[in-house]
Amino acid sequence: MSNQVVIFEELEAAGGKRIGVARLNTPRSMNALSLEMIHLLKPKLDQWAANDAIGAVWLEGEGDKALCVGGDIVALYQDMTEPRSESLTASEGDIFFTDEYELDYQIHTYPKPFIVWGNGLVIGGGLGLMSGGSHRVVTEYTRVAMPEVSIGLYPDVGAGWFFNKMPGRIGLFLGLTCARMNATDAIFTGLADRFIHHDMRDEVKQALQQSGFGDEAHGAVSKVLRRFEAGSREALPQSVVREHFDVIQALTDGDSLVDVVDNLGQYAGEAPWLIEAVKTVAAASPAALTVYWRHFHDTLHDSLAQVFDKELQISKRSLKMGEFAEGVRALLIDKDLKPRWHFPTLGSVDPKWIDRFFMER
Repeated sequence: MSNQVVIFEELEAAGGKRIGVARLNTPRSMNALSLEMIHLLKPKLDQWAANDAIGAVWLEGEGDKALCVGGDIVALYQDMTEPRSESLTASEGDIFFTDEYELDYQIHTYPKPFIVWGNGLVIGGGLGLMSGGSHRVVTEYTRVAMPEVSIGLYPDVGAGWFFNKMPGRIGLFLGLTCARMNATDAIFTGLADRFIHHDMRDEVKQALQQSGFGDEAHGAVSKVLRRFEAGSREALPQSVVREHFDVIQALTDGDSLVDVVDNLGQYAGEAPWLIEAVKTVAAASPAALTVYWRHFHDTLHDSLAQVFDKELQISKRSLKMGEFAEGVRALLIDKDLKPRWHFPTLGSVDPKWIDRFFMER
């Protein structure tokens, strides 16, 4: 197996065109997104965008377990907690978030069909990669989530944009509870476009190679994916988000974060998915929940570029405020599962402390 963290190849296609394939290649870490990966992907995508022979781009993860489980959190933790060389003008965390969001925005605005094979876990930064694709495929193994508030962060990678576009208050619910979604949920909430059996991946690639990428390249890709989706429908799982939509709307119907979290805590139903969601929000960082609540409402009418600009500001602050580092320590480094949050309850969160996340540069 290659030691390259991203493998690039070009597949011959009809009409003298080629498909640019990028494969995240760190399966032992579930293809966690590293700064090295980002720095390989960005220039290659620019190169393919400028190359007339490239008809479409395909992004996938090595192995069957994950497209990508988010950013390399351990590297960010080391950057937040270890002394930094005086020769560095910016921290690795600052560089990571800056370049990650640039990559996400690059995918969102890519000038050619950008197909993302979202098999397995698509978590946090992985969703940042998938959400911007023009053709986002999910499979029977897909599991999507934004679990940031459980580690003292807030949902980023464009979440202020895509969570606000979901039906009702589903985006607010998912950001607060870290609830996992299946493939049908991802389609229902607008995070994916097509459901196709994972074992059809190579056949889909071959069909794309046989199709043309002329003036109607996006349509040509859709035509292929639509055909394979039609042959996969019997495996489509039931959408738990759609099933519980009315309950989610009722639980999130509050005038403040405290109201909504109180509503969630009073859930008395027996749905395991909702019970797990309520448990998660109870253990999340009160400060991170507060940052997310404010960011979600603050970006309601923002453009994608405005959302990324605001998220970069908040994320850089998060590197310095300590809550993110403590969450990573407790859940991923020491694994004592006992984070010492800045504020033990929502009622004790200091608004002035939260204001610092949103301060101008």
